Amino acid sequence: MTFAGVFSYLVFFLIFVGIYAIMTLALNIQRGFAGLFNIGIAGFWAVGAYTSAIVTKGPTPDHLGGFGMPFILGLLAAGIVASILALLVGIPTIRLREDYLGIATIGIAEIIRLVIKNEAWLSNGVRGVSAIPKPLAGILGSNYNLFFLLIVITVIVIFYYLSEKGINSPWGRVLRAIREDEEVVKAAGKNVVRYRMEAFILGAFMMGVGGALYAHFTSFISPEAFRPMQATFLVWIMLIIGGSANNFGSIVGAFLTWGIWTGTEFLTGMLPAAYTTQAAAIRVILIGIFLEVILLSRPQGLFGEKKYSSASAAEAADN
Repeated sequence: MTFAGVFSYLVFFLIFVGIYAIMTLALNIQRGFAGLFNIGIAGFWAVGAYTSAIVTKGPTPDHLGGFGMPFILGLLAAGIVASILALLVGIPTIRLREDYLGIATIGIAEIIRLVIKNEAWLSNGVRGVSAIPKPLAGILGSNYNLFFLLIVITVIVIFYYLSEKGINSPWGRVLRAIREDEEVVKAAGKNVVRYRMEAFILGAFMMGVGGALYAHFTSFISPEAFRPMQATFLVWIMLIIGGSANNFGSIVGAFLTWGIWTGTEFLTGMLPAAYTTQAAAIRVILIGIFLEVILLSRPQGLFGEKKYSSASAAEAADN
């Protein structure tokens, strides 16, 4: 393989790593800092992807759309619609205990996937949405992927900066106090439901933007792209490996996990054709082994929780 080919593949690889890093940063706000057990990531990812595709595509008889809006408005629309969905989901579920919230979110994500699959007027059903606009693709030509990587990196930097600022603020200290002891924070007079809802909505906004970036990069989306394994559980594995409540660890976890996931694709591709069906299971097993090694050697993840300013309930209450 030539140097140009290796560089092109590396850029392609980093774009997907970046999209997953956005998802992991979003989950880190919900789970790592607020203690919310969201296993419906696929739903918010899909909503963001389809929203941006519908908003930015030109007229089509196949599904809702034809608005032809700019790419940046597609990203914002994706985040806003995902946030509205999070608000609607959170109203009846945000008060639920950890395990019940997880069951509710994965159920809602599956409902979203089925709606996308069956409501052809909205999403073109199982045929998916194609020809999703790629910003400046006609101008940049062969340099487009590098340009898109810069967009993804810019989004990561913005979300990382805002997350760090937020978690180091009084708002972030209250969130971490809620995660540690919700009853004490209630006794201190804080509105626990409001803080949890804010974290849930903020994380959903980031997931929606990540979904939009995925849609514009691949230029095609379908319900099969948002199956729980790739769109939910892989993100959870990334967070666990990198270290919950550590934004930098979240990004590193995304890089390592996606590296193993794509690396095993090369290995399973060398297997005889008779073992093609088993190849997908082998990839999952290898990721599971890596996760077990991390959990046994470093239960807190590779980096563990970052030492932010004190998160005691008493100090949170003073703020």
